[in-house]
Amino acid sequence: MPVQQQMDAIKPQLKPSALDGPRIGAIAHLYRGEIYRSTIWRTRLDNTTNWAVVTLGIALSVTFSSAEASPLPLLLTGVLCIVFLMFEARRYRYFNVWRARARWLERNFYAPMLRGEDLKSDTEWARVLAHDYCEPQHHISFARAVGRRLRRNYIWILGIQTVAYYGKISIHPVPVSSLSELVQRAILGPIPGELMLLAGVLFSGGWIAFAVLTWFLDRAKHGPGPRVTMG
Repeated sequence: MPVQQQMDAIKPQLKPSALDGPRIGAIAHLYRGEIYRSTIWRTRLDNTTNWAVVTLGIALSVTFSSAEASPLPLLLTGVLCIVFLMFEARRYRYFNVWRARARWLERNFYAPMLRGEDLKSDTEWARVLAHDYCEPQHHISFARAVGRRLRRNYIWILGIQTVAYYGKISIHPVPVSSLSELVQRAILGPIPGELMLLAGVLFSGGWIAFAVLTWFLDRAKHGPGPRVTMG
């Protein structure tokens, strides 16, 4: 019998199905690495959120510093917060990779081990994890990542910015007495007040609709309950 055929014949016998000590130790170190990477990327997510909060705080201070101050900083803050949201969504896609791998190990490796179950190296969860290492890719789309960060943080930031803008033009320099006066105060250079108010409503409503849509997309993929799968 040729040597190659002999090797092919004994390969199934050489492959252990149970995880031994060295393999368990390697997986433990792998888990520590995934936790470390997810922690680093989680910090990067917090940084962009902090930028948005600080920017909004500065705009509120400038806009409400006097009755004659322009509400323009609040409008620019809304645009800048959307830029930060895009940055954070991109970072979240990377964070989600490390988080998903760590949760996958916790659910399929550590939890069975704590329950006293036999650990196998040739089970489906191990093949899924191996495939993710061999062919790494993002687990969620950019749109769903934007939706998640929007629902967690930015919907509140944009909500405060919107309320602050309409509050500014409603009370400064004196409280408005009619709707026409509110429209007059919303004028920004050559842009009519009606168009500014309509743009504000569409801006806020559009992001709310986007948050709801991506929430349904998440539920369609994962279903209700905790998200402990890959992505």
